Amino acid sequence: MCYSAQVAQIARKMQREFGIRLDLDEAEKLFFRRLEDPAINVSRGFEANFDQPKSEQERRIKGAIDEHRNRTSSKLEKDLFIQKTRLVNAGRLLNDKESKKAREEVRIATSKIESLTAKLSDLRRTEPKSRDNRVFPMMYAGVIVKYAGQNVLVPMRYSCRPAGKPKAYDKKFPGLYNARRDNLSRFWGEQFGRHHALMMVDSFYENVKVHVKEHRPLGEGEIERSVVLQFTPNPPQMMLIACLWSRWIGPDEPDLLGFAAITDEPPADVSATGQDRCIINLKPEHVDAWLTPQSHSSQDLQNILSDRAVSTYQHAALQAA
Repeated sequence: MCYSAQVAQIARKMQREFGIRLDLDEAEKLFFRRLEDPAINVSRGFEANFDQPKSEQERRIKGAIDEHRNRTSSKLEKDLFIQKTRLVNAGRLLNDKESKKAREEVRIATSKIESLTAKLSDLRRTEPKSRDNRVFPMMYAGVIVKYAGQNVLVPMRYSCRPAGKPKAYDKKFPGLYNARRDNLSRFWGEQFGRHHALMMVDSFYENVKVHVKEHRPLGEGEIERSVVLQFTPNPPQMMLIACLWSRWIGPDEPDLLGFAAITDEPPADVSATGQDRCIINLKPEHVDAWLTPQSHSSQDLQNILSDRAVSTYQHAALQAA
């Protein structure tokens, strides 16, 4: 399961190799929708497409992005003021009398102040960070689809609720960000062969059980732990990841564009870490066929998934969970 990935999504940089056009209409709808629903999470890397707007539509989108950041900043500042007040009050209580409750209040307030301060600082920074392009499930990012013969970068949610399915599918099937290859003709039958996408990735992350990674059973009394591994091709290269997508339409709700990365049995160097699934890296010569699935048989498409780009992966532990 590819639970997060570093995704390339700056259309101008992708123009030369793939002839990418940025879908400004979908981007504008998404960013204005986020003003109504701030819970929508958009990759900052995709937002960067509008850092230097060149058209009136791009300027409108940049305005919506700035307005969201201003609103978020105001909320964080209010929360920070509340926690600073909480810390002062707890300090006064401790000055009057030592108590476990007051100490806990100090600890909680201090922790929240540090977290909120860090979020404000990150929100206000102007320099790009590599983490801006790290995409997690339920986050919106730019993926490539083909519209009217042209490759287009479209913002979609990294979790594909299939068209026609109930909204509750998001909770019923929390793994909708990945599509198992052995289930393409069943669960994903309406998307496979019809709605294909491409995600450009330079590394991906997996959550692996420590004892599985070390090829041993859990010890007596040992608590199960996990480690996040970052996998990077060796030598470093941009991976072309096969995806499916869907446009979900519901009553009295805006359309929802979502995508899922296809996963298969992992190569040996990924499997050796204890990871049992892996995203599929397409060969460049198969990209056009993959993005025009209606022109190819199911067997042709399966052959493309089998004839994948061969690379070795190096991995590093990112953090313990």
